[in-house]
Amino acid sequence: MKSKVLYKESVEKDYRRIDPFQRIRIKKKIDNDLANNPHTGKQLKGAYEELLSMRVGDYRVLYTFIPDGILIVRVAHRKEVYKRFF
Repeated sequence: MKSKVLYKESVEKDYRRIDPFQRIRIKKKIDNDLANNPHTGKQLKGAYEELLSMRVGDYRVLYTFIPDGILIVRVAHRKEVYKRFF
């Protein structure tokens, strides 16, 4: 069963910083892999253990589960995603 994918408003800013080719690649990965198998990501540790991280090349998609489905919290390059978020 395909899960509903929702995006936090700040993800729009994240997408604007990413190369258009990478944006398409990330969007496809979210729509195909994540929506079909939401437990595909890696569980984060520490204070943010409620979040999961999915790898798309050098980019990371941080997400969490909500009653309506999946909430995408952050999309950024692997060097920046954890620094700017935490």
